[in-house]
Amino acid sequence: MNLIRKGICIGVLAILISCVEQPKAISNITAADILGNPEYLAISYGGYREITRDVQPTISELKEDMKILSAMNIKVLRTYNVHLEQASNLLEAIKQLKAADANFEMYVMLGAWIDCENAWTELEPNHDKESERNAIEINTAVELANKYPEIVKIIAVGNEAMVKWATSYYVQSSVILKWVNYLQDLKKSGKLPTDLWVTSSDDFASWGGGDPSYQTKDLEALIKAVDYVSMHSYAMHNSYYNPQFWVVPENEIELSAVEKIDAAMLRALNFAKTNYKNVSKYVKSVDSTKTIHIGESGWTTISNGHYGKDGSKAADEYKAGLYYKLLREWTNTEKISCFYFEAFDEQWKDAENPLGSENHFGLINLKGEAKFALWELVDAGVFEGITRNGQAITKTYEGDKNALMTDVLTPPIANKKEE
Repeated sequence: MNLIRKGICIGVLAILISCVEQPKAISNITAADILGNPEYLAISYGGYREITRDVQPTISELKEDMKILSAMNIKVLRTYNVHLEQASNLLEAIKQLKAADANFEMYVMLGAWIDCENAWTELEPNHDKESERNAIEINTAVELANKYPEIVKIIAVGNEAMVKWATSYYVQSSVILKWVNYLQDLKKSGKLPTDLWVTSSDDFASWGGGDPSYQTKDLEALIKAVDYVSMHSYAMHNSYYNPQFWVVPENEIELSAVEKIDAAMLRALNFAKTNYKNVSKYVKSVDSTKTIHIGESGWTTISNGHYGKDGSKAADEYKAGLYYKLLREWTNTEKISCFYFEAFDEQWKDAENPLGSENHFGLINLKGEAKFALWELVDAGVFEGITRNGQAITKTYEGDKNALMTDVLTPPIANKKEE
C-alpha cells in the first residue's frame, strides 16, 4: 500500500471511529442521561439509624450506605431535607468516594422541604400562606447544588406539599410554582447549572391524576415550569383507604393462599400503572413534551396498624419483595425512573411505636439484614466485604422462606365480614 492510500485509509478509519457513539464521561452525566435510564436505578434514601433525627449520620456511616447501595447497582438517590446535616454530609461522602475511585457513581435528587405557615406547631396550619423557612430551604439547596454540581442533578421543590391529606403542612400549588420559577430563573441567569433539572415530588392526585379539584391554572403553569413530573403512588396505603383493588374477589376465593396473595400483588402493580397513566394523560394534555417519573412508591414490611393483621393484612416481607420485583420490572421496561421507597428502615419516623409501618419501608433493616426483596443479591455475593454498623449484610429470617411465610397474611375477601 503506497503512502497516499495508507493515509486515506487511516483518515477514513479515524472518521468512522469518531462517528461511533462513545460512552459519556462520568463527569458529564446529566439528569437527562439518568432519568428513564434503567442503568441508573434510583432509590429514596435516609441514613438515620436512631429514634431521633437529632442524631445525624456521620460521613463514615453515609459512606457505608453508599457502598451498600452501589453494590445493588443503585446510582441515584433522593433526599428530603437540605437543612439537616445529612444532606451536606451525604454529598461530601459521595465526593470522597468518587475521589477514592474515579469509577464510583452516585447522583442526588436534592429535596427542598416546603411547608405552610404554622406547620408542625400547635397553631392552626395556614394552607394559604407559606412558611418563612421555605426561602432558607430553597437557598440551601441552591448552595449545595452549586458546591456539588457533579453530584446534584435534580432539585425537588417540596415533598407531598400540595396534596390536601397532608393536613399538617400542605401549601397551594402557587407556592411550589413560585419556587420552581425562582430556580429556573437562576439557571437562566447562570446562578445554577443549566443542566440541573427542577421538579416537585408529589402524590399522583396532586399532579391531576385523580380528583379534578387539583386541576387548576396554577397546576397547569407548574407542569409547564418543571423539567419533568415526579409523582408518588402507594398501593400499600390504598390497600386500607381504597381497598377495592386489594380484597380477594369472588372469582379467586378457591385459589390457594399464596395464589391469592400473588394475584393481589399484580393488582397492586396495576394500581400504580393506573396512577401513572392518569397522571400522564393529564400532564400530556397540558404539555405534551413533559416526561413523568415515579418519585416514590414502596411497601412496608411490618405494621401493627392499618396494614397489619387487624387492617388490610398487606404488611410483610413476601408482599414487599414481590412489589419491589414487579415495580422494577415494569419501570425498567418502560424506561420510567422509580425512586423506590426506601433503602433502609428508619425508626425515627414513628419513634413511640416501634412496630409502626413508617419505620419499616426499607429494603434493609436496622440490624443490617437484607429483606426478602434482596435475598437473591445476598446469594449472589454482591455484599461480600461490605458492612453496616460493623455488621455484614445477611438475610432476614436467616434465609428461611418457610419461616418468613408464617408471618404472611392473605388479603381480606370481598364482602366478607370478619369473624
